[in-house]
Amino acid sequence: MAKTKEIQSGDAIHRGPPVTVERYGPYQRVNHWITATCLILLLISGLSLFHPWLFFMTGLFGGGQNTRMLHPWIGVVLFFSFFIFFFQFWRANLPNRTDARWVSQIGDVVGGHEERLPEVGRYNAGQKFIFWGMALFIIVLIGTGLVIWDQYFEGLTSIAVSRVAVLVHSVAAVLIILLFILHVYAGIWTRGTLRAMTRGSVTGGWAWRHHRKWLKELAGRGRIDPAE
Repeated sequence: MAKTKEIQSGDAIHRGPPVTVERYGPYQRVNHWITATCLILLLISGLSLFHPWLFFMTGLFGGGQNTRMLHPWIGVVLFFSFFIFFFQFWRANLPNRTDARWVSQIGDVVGGHEERLPEVGRYNAGQKFIFWGMALFIIVLIGTGLVIWDQYFEGLTSIAVSRVAVLVHSVAAVLIILLFILHVYAGIWTRGTLRAMTRGSVTGGWAWRHHRKWLKELAGRGRIDPAE
């Protein structure tokens, strides 16, 4: 196959590798997948202890006692892995005026009319919503989880407080599961997004279409390496 296609005399389209933009470094990607794995394990183990009909899933962890022992420790790993990510990217997730415009045009977002949307930085309003929602629910879950972790904290609070903690923990768990599902769906729905967390890079076309302001900022600073 010829490498160029002649258009007019002296004109040609040159074929070459697509332009890519680094979005996440290897340590950031590993930490992201640790967080995601912890969420999935907590979902399964938590649901298995939530209702007798789901108790059969404790078999995945070696039985009910192992599940009760492992569940809170996985939660601790989740807390630290997520907040490593949090402290790296919280500034990029601060709300701004562009986010309000982006939300007001949610119909264009759903319809795929990216050309009508304002230029977005590293994260759009939807991604920021998931980021801060995850942070809030993880704090609530770790806080209430410590209250009801009888192996180490039994007797430090009253039964009434423990009951409230169980209720709040359960509600927060349901909400973070829904948020996690939304996050996964958005990553699959927006084609090319998963590449950022598998290869660490996105295509130039993806960056231009979805995060044009961020791409321009990188180009202006001559940045090619992953943003810190």
